[in-house]
Amino acid sequence: MKTIASCVEDIIISSPFLEEALSRNIINYSALAEDLNDTISKMLRKPIKNGAIMMALRRYNQPINVDNSIQLKKVFKNLGDITVRSNLSDFTFQNSKTLINSHSKILEKINTNHHIFYGFTRGILESNIIISSVEKDAILKIFNNETLIGLQDKLSAISINLPRGNSKIAGLYYQMFKRLAWENVTLYEVISTTNEFTILVEDHLVDKAFSVIKSLKN
Repeated sequence: MKTIASCVEDIIISSPFLEEALSRNIINYSALAEDLNDTISKMLRKPIKNGAIMMALRRYNQPINVDNSIQLKKVFKNLGDITVRSNLSDFTFQNSKTLINSHSKILEKINTNHHIFYGFTRGILESNIIISSVEKDAILKIFNNETLIGLQDKLSAISINLPRGNSKIAGLYYQMFKRLAWENVTLYEVISTTNEFTILVEDHLVDKAFSVIKSLKN
């Protein structure tokens, strides 16, 4: 049977920003109860008093997995080097039978230049290439027979070395994405390997994004 408390819990769980605000004690309970009244009244199919909703909000306890919480703190404390690379371009091409051939040509060209940033991801319908902008003309030339879906310049990449065993920790990426979203940092691209995590953002957001990632260690 649905209760006010269960309705409040359902709403909070489905609203990460709300859950974060409640955990920080920066929510006006009275105003929030009034805002949620219509929704909860419809869920219970009867009128509900704001005071009852406010009481449920105050009694709500965020579920905590103690073991996982300890592991998360340990992972964040042991985050490795944070590397920032700027002047990047992101290309999105439609997948084709010849795309891999074009990809091999650009790899051959930049193989000996270790200062070039390069990332390649292949999806079901499209593929992305992230590369230092100095190679932009080379990409356009080598991939001139491919279908270019999107191109974005003035991007920066922030890469974080993760401790081994990070893939066993539930909520690791959620915590990163939540912090970035809370600070209104829009992610243009995400690249992940087993022990390395990279986000791609527009240049004007790189300082804020770096600050958020660095603060995770604390």
